[in-house]
Amino acid sequence: MLFQNILIYFVLIPLIMLGGVALSRNIKQIRAVAVIGSTALIALSVYLIYQWLNPTPEAAELAAAHDGMYHYASWKWFSAQGLNINLTVGVDGVSIAMLLLSSIILFTGSFASWTIQQPKAFFLWLILLSTGVFGFFITIDLFTMFMFYEVALIPMYLLIGVWGSGKKNYSAMKLTLMLMGGSAFLMLGLIGIYYHSSADGHYTWNLLEIAGNNSISTGWQYFLFPMTFVGFGVLGAMFPFHTWSPDGHASAPTAVSMLHAGVLMKLGGYGCFRVAMYLMPQAANDLAWIFLILTGISVVYGAFSACVQTDLKYINAYSSVSHCGLVLFAILMINTTAMTGAIMQMLSHGLMTALFFALIGMIYGRTHTRDITKMGGMMKIMPYLAVGYVIAGMASLGLPGLSGFVAEMTIFVGSFQQGMTDYLAGGGSLRLVFTVIACCSIVITAVYILRVVGKLLFGPVQDKHHLELTDATWWERLSTATLIICVAAIGCFPNFFENLIRDTFDPEIFRAIAMNF
Repeated sequence: MLFQNILIYFVLIPLIMLGGVALSRNIKQIRAVAVIGSTALIALSVYLIYQWLNPTPEAAELAAAHDGMYHYASWKWFSAQGLNINLTVGVDGVSIAMLLLSSIILFTGSFASWTIQQPKAFFLWLILLSTGVFGFFITIDLFTMFMFYEVALIPMYLLIGVWGSGKKNYSAMKLTLMLMGGSAFLMLGLIGIYYHSSADGHYTWNLLEIAGNNSISTGWQYFLFPMTFVGFGVLGAMFPFHTWSPDGHASAPTAVSMLHAGVLMKLGGYGCFRVAMYLMPQAANDLAWIFLILTGISVVYGAFSACVQTDLKYINAYSSVSHCGLVLFAILMINTTAMTGAIMQMLSHGLMTALFFALIGMIYGRTHTRDITKMGGMMKIMPYLAVGYVIAGMASLGLPGLSGFVAEMTIFVGSFQQGMTDYLAGGGSLRLVFTVIACCSIVITAVYILRVVGKLLFGPVQDKHHLELTDATWWERLSTATLIICVAAIGCFPNFFENLIRDTFDPEIFRAIAMNF
């Protein structure tokens, strides 16, 4: 039955939260619904990890029969006209990691929005967005996945347009139009995949069945792969389709920036990995050089752009372009180590950028400015928030002991490995050259992080009124401390997370990509 599958509750709990918020009569009840619901999602994610690491014989047998997808189940949804649309769910290590990340950021974002205006409407849209995110990560039916993808995108317009700041109407419209443009490419690509999903005319939206049929010809792969990769890549802020990201993040309220940069942008990388790479491996291998150039530009361009910004949110937004570009860059290496690093980077960036945006929102709420030239000496005025910002910055530039170091080192080691393999085999030096270029982003990241820390936290106080500011409240401390602990946990215990992810890339399970190793 439907409710006997644990994965359904990742959609059911947010729907219950929506009902709870709608029925709430005051801000305290709304806060309680958001915190209790997000805590339940974290508990469910942790339980899922426990089951993944300690599977029962029955669960392991079912997963082995479905390409390593645990809790696999399928229910017919719409079969008229032969469309065969089903609600098909299943998770592997990557999906579980993304579910945990999403639940943590929803939890911390709830506390970061403790004093938001018009809380009922805000949390209704925020939870609807998270419903789409959770649904996207648990489903392996392309049509249902696309439906949840759109559910996650649509609320962004109102969340930024109503609760945002600055050029919020322009930013909301720009973000919506660009992401919908990407969705149009994606929809055409998915329809093309559907009508080439089977050689005998029994078409399917099921990812596992499409991969097993291996019926998409090389010619059609060359046509459909760019459409799906670009469609998801727009959300992943791939150059030159990244311009919505800085404006959108700069205008969004704190929790929306946290959820958008921390989770929603990960839908792009996850979709490229799960759909484009998995279903069309031949085109992924042959056309990778085109997107390696674009993602390599994203990595360096985003870092350079962050160096010249003075607005805290724009700095972090361009930093996100660089870090998310690194995710797509690593996926395109089609190498076990690099792809494992890509998922680690998705986790790391999700947590540290949520921490960044949370801290920026808290600082802005006190100083009413995000211009670093108008601030200074914050370390002695609000030491807790200042230390939190330093930790987030050190994670971003890859300090050992924090998540950024583990993720980036794994990516660069895997990328060098694949680049040298290509070079020695006479396959050219493109991967090797762009790996070297991507490595340079570490130095550029250090430049803008240390510049911001120096101007913002140290030196003379620029405005005497800032001396009267207070440090973090208890709910702000809880939100940021949770994220700091998670960033440190990945950095200190990388084997746990790597083992959770790496099994997904086992050649016997991930056979569609393994053929190109």
